[in-house]
Amino acid sequence: MGKVPKKRSLADKVRKTKTSAEIKNNPFEVKINRKKFDVLGRKSKHDVGLPGVSRSKAINKRKETLLKEYKQKNKSGKLIDRRFGEYDTQMAPEDKILKRFAMERQRVHDKKDMYNLNEEEELTHYGQSLAEMEKFNDIGNSDDESEEKGLLSAEMTASHFGGGGGLLRRKSSGDQQEDEGSHRAKSRQELIEELIQKSKQEKRERQVQKEEAQELTEQLDKEWKSIQALMVKKTPKSESADQPEEKPKQEEYDKMVRELVFEMKAQPSEKLKTPEEIAREAREKLQKLEADRLRRMMGEEAVDSTQSQTHMSADDLNDGFILDKEDKKTLSYQDGKWNIGEEEKEDDEEEEGEGEEEEEEESGAEEEDGDEEEDEEGSSEEEEDEEKDGHSDLESEQESEDEEQNKEDEDISTKPSLSKEELQAQQEAARAELPYTFAAPENISDLKDLLHGHTPDNQRIILARTQKCNHPSLAVGNKLKLQKLFGFLLEYIGELAARSPPELTTVDKLIPELYTLCQMFPDAACKAMQGILGDAAHSMEEVLEVKGQAALPTLDMLVYLKVTALLFPTSDFRHPVTTPALLYISQNLTKCPVRTLQEVTTGLVLCCLAVEYVSFSKRFLPELINFLVGMLHLAVQDKTSLGFTVVPPFRPSGKSSDLLVLSDSESSKSWSKKRLQLSATQHLELKTDLDRDHHRLTCLSSTLDLLKRCCLLYKDLLSFNHISQPIRTLLSKHLSAQTLPEPIQELHREILEIISCAPVTHSPLVLEKKKPIPLKLLTPKIVEVLDYGKKRGSSREEKEKERLKHKYKKEFKGALREIRKDSRFLAREKLNEVMNRDAERKRKVKELFGSLATQEGEWKALKRRKKK
Repeated sequence: MGKVPKKRSLADKVRKTKTSAEIKNNPFEVKINRKKFDVLGRKSKHDVGLPGVSRSKAINKRKETLLKEYKQKNKSGKLIDRRFGEYDTQMAPEDKILKRFAMERQRVHDKKDMYNLNEEEELTHYGQSLAEMEKFNDIGNSDDESEEKGLLSAEMTASHFGGGGGLLRRKSSGDQQEDEGSHRAKSRQELIEELIQKSKQEKRERQVQKEEAQELTEQLDKEWKSIQALMVKKTPKSESADQPEEKPKQEEYDKMVRELVFEMKAQPSEKLKTPEEIAREAREKLQKLEADRLRRMMGEEAVDSTQSQTHMSADDLNDGFILDKEDKKTLSYQDGKWNIGEEEKEDDEEEEGEGEEEEEEESGAEEEDGDEEEDEEGSSEEEEDEEKDGHSDLESEQESEDEEQNKEDEDISTKPSLSKEELQAQQEAARAELPYTFAAPENISDLKDLLHGHTPDNQRIILARTQKCNHPSLAVGNKLKLQKLFGFLLEYIGELAARSPPELTTVDKLIPELYTLCQMFPDAACKAMQGILGDAAHSMEEVLEVKGQAALPTLDMLVYLKVTALLFPTSDFRHPVTTPALLYISQNLTKCPVRTLQEVTTGLVLCCLAVEYVSFSKRFLPELINFLVGMLHLAVQDKTSLGFTVVPPFRPSGKSSDLLVLSDSESSKSWSKKRLQLSATQHLELKTDLDRDHHRLTCLSSTLDLLKRCCLLYKDLLSFNHISQPIRTLLSKHLSAQTLPEPIQELHREILEIISCAPVTHSPLVLEKKKPIPLKLLTPKIVEVLDYGKKRGSSREEKEKERLKHKYKKEFKGALREIRKDSRFLAREKLNEVMNRDAERKRKVKELFGSLATQEGEWKALKRRKKK
C-alpha cells in the first residue's frame, strides 16, 4: 500500500478548462520576477512567468515520451507487417492485391515442381515407357506381386468347384476353435513360450550343422593323409647320410633373446621401514642376543639354528614368500661368532643348483621344439616320454633331499657335547661380553655406575644400546628418559674434562651419541646447553663485580663451547644457543687478563673456537682481532715506540707484557712445529727455559696461523685496511722474522702479502675545489590591475573559453534539474500503479468476502429450514 498522492491533478484539470486569456489575467497564475535595477533600452523576456502553464506542458510532454518508454521497458514483442507493399504509399490497393496473389501462386508452384524433370524427355524402364506402364494394362507381369498370388487355395477350390458343399457344411468344434485361436490375439505368456521354442529349435539346428561339419572335416583329414605319402618325395638313406644336414643360422635378435634368458632377474626390494619399525627390530635383535649371552653364561649349549633347505624348481614363481616361515633368517651366536657365513654358503649352493636345473630344462625345451618341426606324431610321443622323465627327476630329487635330511639328523645326533672346560670357557667369555640391553639411568650416579670401568669404545656401545632399548616409539616414558640422559651425559662429559689428567679420548668417543640425542630432542638439548652457558656467564659477572677481573674459563667449559659448535649451527644470524656462546667467548677475550703461559694457551684455544664460530658466516668479531694483536704485542721486545694502540685486557708495558719474548734466541733453532695440546690449558709443566721458549714459539705460530685465517675471512670488508693496520705495523716494524724459525717466517710473509694485496675499495673524502653553479633565477611577471572585479586584458581565446565554461555550467545545472523532475515524475507514476493495483485487489477481496457471506447465509437458512 503506497501513500496517497497529493491532489495536484485537480488544479491541472481546472487549468485545462480555462482559456489562456483567463490564465494570464488571473493574478494567482502569474508570477512576477523582480529585478534589482532597470536598464534602459534592455528588453526583458522573463519579467512575467506562468509556472502552472509551463508545469502542465512539461507533464504532458513527459507523458508522451518518458511514460511511453517506461511502459515499453523490457518488452521486445512487436507485430511487424511484412506483406508486400504494405508501407509503399505509391502503390494502389488493387496492385498490392494482384502482386500478393501472383507471389503466392509462384511459391506454391515452386514447391510442387521442385523435383519434376523436363516434360520433353521420356523416361523408360527395360525399353518400355513409364507413362504406358503407369496405365496398368499388364497386371499379371507386375513385379510387385509374388508368384504365389495366382495360386488357388483349397477353400476357394471347394467353394467354387465343389457345388457349394463346403460353404454349407458346418464347421466342427475343433476347426471353429482353430479359427478363433488364429484370429484372437496371443497373450504375453504364449509369445514367450513360442520364442523359447524357436530359440531351442535354432540351437538344435546349429548343433546338427556343427556335427555334420565336424564329420566332413574328419573324413577330409583321413583322405588327405592317404594321399600325402604320394606327394612327398623320399630320398634314400645313403644320400641323406652323405650330405650333412645344414642348420639354419641364428639371427642376432634370436641370439639376444637367448642371452636374456640367462641374465640375472630383478629381485623385489624390501619396503622402506619407518623409524618405529627400525627401532623395534633393533630392540628385538638386542634382546635375542642378550638371551643368547645369558644362556651361555648359565652353561647351556647354544641352539643350532641351521635352516633346512626346501626344494624349489625352476618353474616356481616364488609367490609364496609371505607364508614360508623358513625364508626368514634367524640370528644365532655360537662360539663367540655369528652363524652367517654357513647360511650364505648354503644359499649360494642352492642358487647354483637352481641355475643348473633351469639350463637343463631350457635345453630340453629346445630339443622339443626341433622335434615338433620334423614330425607331429613323433613329437607327441617324445613329449609323453619327457613328462615321465620329468616326474622321475622330481622323485629322485625328493629322495636325495630325504637322504640329506637323514644325514643332517645323524650328524646332530652324533655331534659330541661340550666338555666342562669348554663350558667354563664359554661362560667366562659370555661374562666378559657387554650386555645387549640396558635400562635408562635415572640420575647422574646411575650413569657413572653404568659406564665405570669400561673402555671409551665400550662406553659408546653402552650408550648406543641404551638408546635402542629405550627408543621413544617403544614406550610412553622413554622420551623423558632419553631427554634426561642428554643432560646426564653433558654433565658426565664435563666431569671427564675436569679430571686430572682429562680423559679427552673418552669425550671424543661420546660426542656422536650426544649428537644423536640432540637430533632426537633438539628442544631439550637447547635448554640444557642454555643452562650451562647461563650459569657460566652469571658466575663470571659475579666475579667481575667483586674483583673487577675474572679468570679465563677452565677446560670443561672449553669442551662445552666446542660441543656447542658441533651440535648447533653457528652460521645463523641469531641462534638461542650459539649466539650466547659467542657472546661468552667475546666477554672472556675482553675481560680476562693474560698473566701466565697457561692463560696464553687458554686464550688461543678461545680464539680457535671464535674462528670456528665465524668461519661460515664471516661475521666480524673485533674482540678476536684485538686479542690476537695483543698476543703479538706480548712477543715484541722493544715497547718504547709503538705505532698502534694496545687494547685491554693487555697492557703496553708491565710484568706480564713480555710473556712471549724469548729468553734465548738460539732456542728457535731446535724448535719444531707442534699443535697446542688442549690439556695444556689445565696443567702445563715447563721445567727449563728451553721448554718455555719452545712453548712460546708454538703459541706465536698458532697466533700467526689464526691471524692468517682471519685475514682470509675479512679481506673482502671495506674497512679491512683499517682493521689490519696494527697487524701490518707489528709484523713489519716491531716483530722481525729473521730471528724466528722457518715455519713462522713463512706465516709472517703470507700475512703481509694478504694485507698488501687487499684492494682499496674507497677513496678519502676531499673538499670540492670547483665553485658550485648557482640555481637559475626567474624574474616574476607583474600584471597591473586597473579595475577590480572585472576581467580585463584577456585575449579572444580566453574570452571564448570563459563563455563556453559558463555555458557548460548552465547546461549542466539545467540537465540535473530536468533529471530530478523526470525522477519525480516516474516516482509518481509508479506510486499511481501501486495504488491502482492495491485498489483493484481490495475490490476483488471485497467481492470474494461478499460472495462467501452470501453463501454462508444461504447455507445457514437452509440448515434452519431442515431443522424445522
